[in-house]
Amino acid sequence: MDKKGTIVFLHSSSELYGASKILIFVMEIVRKMGFSTVVILPGDGPLREEMESLGMDVRIMNLGILRRKYFSPLGIINRGKRLLKAYQFLKELHQQEEIALIYSNTLAVIIGAIFARKKRIKHIWHIHEILPGPEFLIKFLARQLDQSTPQPLVVSEAVAQHWRPHLKVAHPKVIHNGMDYREFTTANRELRTHLGVQDHQRVITMVGRINPGKGQQFFLQMAQQLIKTYPNTIFWMVGDPYPGYEYIQEELHAFIAQHGLSDHVVDLGFRRDIPAILKASDIFVLPSILPDSFPTVILEAMAAGLPVVASDSGGAREMVFHNQTGFIFPVGDEEKGVLYLSKLLDNPDHAVQMGMAGQKRVLDSFSYKKFSTSIEAFLWSQIN
Repeated sequence: MDKKGTIVFLHSSSELYGASKILIFVMEIVRKMGFSTVVILPGDGPLREEMESLGMDVRIMNLGILRRKYFSPLGIINRGKRLLKAYQFLKELHQQEEIALIYSNTLAVIIGAIFARKKRIKHIWHIHEILPGPEFLIKFLARQLDQSTPQPLVVSEAVAQHWRPHLKVAHPKVIHNGMDYREFTTANRELRTHLGVQDHQRVITMVGRINPGKGQQFFLQMAQQLIKTYPNTIFWMVGDPYPGYEYIQEELHAFIAQHGLSDHVVDLGFRRDIPAILKASDIFVLPSILPDSFPTVILEAMAAGLPVVASDSGGAREMVFHNQTGFIFPVGDEEKGVLYLSKLLDNPDHAVQMGMAGQKRVLDSFSYKKFSTSIEAFLWSQIN
């Protein structure tokens, strides 16, 4: 173990989407700072595989993650039992490691705050969520934040604005996500050929975990409208369902079949080659219908040189400059979404210009270097 001690990371998922990718970057930064790291995940999955390929110490333990499906008397009992076991797991780890800090990634992980407070260990909570409710959950989590984390780390100003009215002590620190974009800037468009896209066709892509708030149904509704005027348009839908939401994917497939969209819409499922998919696309759309704090995939799409059309559902406005690097439309406004996508389809050259402007913005304002410097300074301020 390093003489500086160990930073223990707790995460709510074993999948490889936005918050998970950012966690990997934070852990890499921490290792460069001279700390050893241990990350605890709730199960096996692509994230574990990726982390272990990078030489990270990964442990598996059910952490009693908060999910809506547990908001019932039996569910609360279930979570209580899981939290007790997770507490004991952390207690045993604490006996083996000199823990300098516990880093909880996403608000769904509450055991880190509980354990850190009991053991008087410094704690950071990295908040990626804007919660629409229920109110009792918001109040509960705000109380946990006030009691365990003097300065929560939040991914966007939208997240900070959401939580500030509920906090009495804690003061959120905004650090926008950033990453290494080389895979996205250097990828080629060969995937178009492999996926059967013709030269005269345009590709509109959405990437996101299938759940009630991400807007895949909305994406299909816009596709249904657009192909009437733009029959040479292909729509790629990338992402698999969150456990428990498999029925949504079934509903999406039924919608595609019912409305005769199978020649235009391709469900690519979970993919690891997101840089190649984005580079092979012409336009990126993210029509989230519930608050979306700071969707990292927008940064990835901008890095790939795509104009972005996104709903005004959270942090998208902090990335996309309306009418310069893409368009922002009101949540649930299908007419506006279709209008902005039509503008890009009508003027391919202007779409390319917007994409290039977006790429410049992301490389200037959301670089890995800027993110790394900000995270390192923040971590030292909390540790010291």
